[in-house]
Amino acid sequence: MVSLILGKKGSGKTKLLIEQVNAAIEASNGNVVCVEKQPKLTYDVNYRARLIDTDHYGVSGYDAFYGFLCGICAGDHDITDIFVDATLRIGSRDYNELASFLKKVDELSKNHVEEKKFVFTISADESEIPTEVFDFCKKL
Repeated sequence: MVSLILGKKGSGKTKLLIEQVNAAIEASNGNVVCVEKQPKLTYDVNYRARLIDTDHYGVSGYDAFYGFLCGICAGDHDITDIFVDATLRIGSRDYNELASFLKKVDELSKNHVEEKKFVFTISADESEIPTEVFDFCKKL
């Protein structure tokens, strides 16, 4: 399952993401991962979540980002939730590429014994996102 936290810059997306990560830590029977563009959530996210900085690994663009997420899933089969902050800064502001990326992530989420939950923050209004995205993504 893929969920999106949408809104313009300063609308509280990251705060909501932090709350969701910390709630998932308490509810999960497995591991929770939080992916970010730069290390800024270190003191806000519960220490039990695995915090990963994409800049540290040179991840840029949606193809590299998808491969990175696949590697995370392949490396730990106990992951139940993956949260991503600053999606457009990691991938790009090309909304058609974003839609293709999210479709592949939706398929990735279902390719496991237990479905993995993905949550992405996206700095854009719902009207800017291609409508087909909402066929397989849920808005939070």
